[in-house]
Amino acid sequence: MKLSAKQAVDVLRATGEPTRLRILALLQREELAVLELCRVLDQSQPRVSRHLKLLAEAGLVERFPDGAWVFYRLTGAGRQHEVVGEVLARINPDDPSLARDRRKLDDVQAERAAAAQAYFAENAAQWDQIRSLYVSDADVEDEIVEAAGPGQFRRLVDLGAGTGRMLTLLGPRAEQAVGLDLSQQMLNIARRNATQAGLENVELRHGDIFDTRLPDASADLVVVHQVLHYLGDPAAAVREAARVVAPDGRLIIVDFAPHRHEFLREQHQHRRLGFSDEEMGRWLADAGLPQVALQSLPPVRADGLTVKIWAALRAPTELRSAA
Repeated sequence: MKLSAKQAVDVLRATGEPTRLRILALLQREELAVLELCRVLDQSQPRVSRHLKLLAEAGLVERFPDGAWVFYRLTGAGRQHEVVGEVLARINPDDPSLARDRRKLDDVQAERAAAAQAYFAENAAQWDQIRSLYVSDADVEDEIVEAAGPGQFRRLVDLGAGTGRMLTLLGPRAEQAVGLDLSQQMLNIARRNATQAGLENVELRHGDIFDTRLPDASADLVVVHQVLHYLGDPAAAVREAARVVAPDGRLIIVDFAPHRHEFLREQHQHRRLGFSDEEMGRWLADAGLPQVALQSLPPVRADGLTVKIWAALRAPTELRSAA
């Protein structure tokens, strides 16, 4: 699809200014908060916000709020996205202005990593309390790998990526991996972990599990790991995850069987105390994924939590057409 004459003018006007070009180069590296851009560019918030507004109107960047902060990222698809990529690819990476911006962004990233580490340490005790109630993470991850099946994945999507563990576990087998989470703190931790794991094919972005904005049937493996029990409408999240699964692809959901640990609701924001096989099977069938394999991992102690792994397969196109 080609740009209209007006769209072409808007793109050229948006990119044809030094600060806006610097912003696009920075956002090519990762999504950034307005205040972070202000710090790197050494410009006032009103001025940076005006530049971002023009870039957004031209369809080159996307804006999304996260609490009191506002973040921006490059538009993920479309001809405008392709044009921006072409422009940035033709710029000398050693340009003094862009090199200086990269160094300042490195400083911002280092500070974020330190803050993320502190956050992780502060909450580690809570997570350890929950983990003590079920079988070891290593055993759960072995079953997840088994459920994912053999071979390489063209695209892996992890919804509610958290610390990025599913990405580091399965990402080495994926040509491309995308992790979405609503928490910038958790995304910062996930970025650090993906970098430490040597993964270069991972994109981490702020995203809503109810409205991922990912294309239909675009991933041959989608993972929702220990996320649904936090949600007010888990069935809607299952529908959205299933929408992204490509023909012959898989959706893996990892969560708890029904339990009575009310302290998880009171102290750890769990809205749902587990899910039954019947309930999950119905949601998956309604979402067009009736072929479900189930694995149960009983707890190591009598009052513990049973971990469930539901692996749903999307039928190949030709089989669904014949049905």
